[in-house]
Amino acid sequence: MKASSARSAQHLFGLIGILATSQLMAAPALLHEMFQDHAVLQRDRPIVVWGDAPAGAMVTLTLAGHDATAHADDAGQWRATLPAMAAGGPYVLEARSDAGATQTASDILIGDVYLCSGQSNMGLQVSRAANSYTEIANAANDSIRLMNVGLAIDIAPQRKFPVPVSWKPVTRETIGDFSAVCYFFGRELQRTVQVPLGLINSSWGGSKIEAWMSDAALRASGGDTAKLDVLKQYAGDPDAAGARWGAMWEEWWHSQPQTHGIQDPWRVKTPAADWQKAPMEKGAWEKWGVPALEDYNGMLWYRTTVQLTAQQARQRAAISIGQVDEVDQTWINGRPIGNTAGFGTQKLAALEANRQKMGRSRVYYLPVGALRAGDNVIVANVLDTWGFGGLYGDASQRALLLEDGTTVALNGDWLYQVPPAGMGSVPRAPWEAVAGLTTIRNAMIAPLGPYGLRGVLWYQGESNTEQADQYQSLLKGWMADWRGQFAADLPFLIVQLPNYGGVATSPGPSDWAELREAQRRAVAADAHAGLAVTIDLGDRFDIHPAQKQEVGRRLARAAKHVIYGDAVSPSGPVPVAARRNADAVVVEFADVSGRLQTYSGATAIGFELCDAQRCEFVTARPDASRVTLDAAAIANPQRVRFCWANSPVCNLYDESGLPAGPFEIAVQER
Repeated sequence: MKASSARSAQHLFGLIGILATSQLMAAPALLHEMFQDHAVLQRDRPIVVWGDAPAGAMVTLTLAGHDATAHADDAGQWRATLPAMAAGGPYVLEARSDAGATQTASDILIGDVYLCSGQSNMGLQVSRAANSYTEIANAANDSIRLMNVGLAIDIAPQRKFPVPVSWKPVTRETIGDFSAVCYFFGRELQRTVQVPLGLINSSWGGSKIEAWMSDAALRASGGDTAKLDVLKQYAGDPDAAGARWGAMWEEWWHSQPQTHGIQDPWRVKTPAADWQKAPMEKGAWEKWGVPALEDYNGMLWYRTTVQLTAQQARQRAAISIGQVDEVDQTWINGRPIGNTAGFGTQKLAALEANRQKMGRSRVYYLPVGALRAGDNVIVANVLDTWGFGGLYGDASQRALLLEDGTTVALNGDWLYQVPPAGMGSVPRAPWEAVAGLTTIRNAMIAPLGPYGLRGVLWYQGESNTEQADQYQSLLKGWMADWRGQFAADLPFLIVQLPNYGGVATSPGPSDWAELREAQRRAVAADAHAGLAVTIDLGDRFDIHPAQKQEVGRRLARAAKHVIYGDAVSPSGPVPVAARRNADAVVVEFADVSGRLQTYSGATAIGFELCDAQRCEFVTARPDASRVTLDAAAIANPQRVRFCWANSPVCNLYDESGLPAGPFEIAVQER
């Protein structure tokens, strides 16, 4: 790391380090924070325990009459393995160091541990689920223990959680803020698997799957190596990485057909006619009274100019552009200086003191030479994907922060410009949170270490629908990645995306349908994975459907089959073949409980037959475990699609009450 980078890190994190050091000196923590009061440890397999001690110290563990020892290595880290134990408890876990420290964790149970992860539909709390008042009022189960992992990111894998964690039994006071899907899964599972359960929720709304994968896994899955290389550079030289990313962003802009012949908006000299005055005092652009921006989600350019003296321009400085919703790429004098939460290295004491005045503003530290005497042009491209967007907040938060402790307000006119219509997806910096690469995994999964798990629940995909064609490979790589951390045969239970969005009146393309198919295929190809179909549990007006009890029930059913060997079908009827038969196509299903049946009609709706050019809705009649499709409208049917839309209406079930999930399969000749 550069000397300036090292000094900056010391300055920014010095107080945190002092506080952490004083806490450790007061009460040495032998055990990693996973091993606390009320924890649940995985039954029927060796129990790995780890922690910290003085280098070379011997640590002795005791649990339920079993002992294990380990020596701390040169870095002060130790790991020991206790023998496998049957379900039971409560017990006391004790760690003793020959250096004189002792730590105990009480009320420890042995049972099954599940990690629940994904984006907002996994994170959605019990307090926001259907019937939440009754669910919370009746919550009391000491044999189910909960752990919430706090939101955090890092550019490198972490051994400890940036946000403190704790285990808590299920009570009225603890359940409201816990994942509804995770809790309802555990409650349903425990009705038949009567052992203690540990439920860990580590999820982040809006997150893409790439943020949950390691560098190695992304590279193996064909990930964007250029972005990964920039992220790696960022760890040692954030200034250089930020400049490199800015150049990559500019290359993307130039690659768009809509920008050909248009002068770069971040250039110092651009025609004034291309810009209009922005009413910054009104806040988000949806509030400006501009019809074209009232419901606009996308990019908007902002621009302002500030004058500096020669003495001011020579100083080291930072720039605060105020609060941003939600992503910015910022330039000064045509030079890229920051993206989203990226920041440079000159964190001098005077600048830091000034920075504290800016609250939640987006602040970037400027490379030496970025400023000039006279006019300085600041340009920010702001991306908003939903809700209100733009630069907002108190105008005083938009300023240059100088090394001498003074500020120069950015109180001149701000201008705006709408980019050309039809632009592609904006590149997202790899050090971001929800749209970054590896960042969430590094801070919210890596600290779990080799903690024993019985399985993983995954409810994610909404944020990857624009790249549905890559999702099967990403999902496969993600499962392999987490198995590398936890266990080679770790089971995964995947929630297939529910119905959401507009109802289709004719066959057509659907990113959501493609992603559901990617989920289905990835699970079908994995011997240790199960699928929970939820195509009938969504809300086409709300991306966060409140009915989570049934999602949990279906996940528990999948777990009983995949993990516990129950003969029950894991997820309802699944297609196994489609064959041409004269003027019909017959689709055969497996895992049918009883026989196929249709709701609210004699025919199954949502079936399509497709040739090389088009798809058509067709009449479909179920019989036992097959559905016969009328092929008269398609001369040469090549594919069958079922419920292929963002929010399809599906009425094909079996007698268990589980729906047949969306799919696409090829038509075979008899």
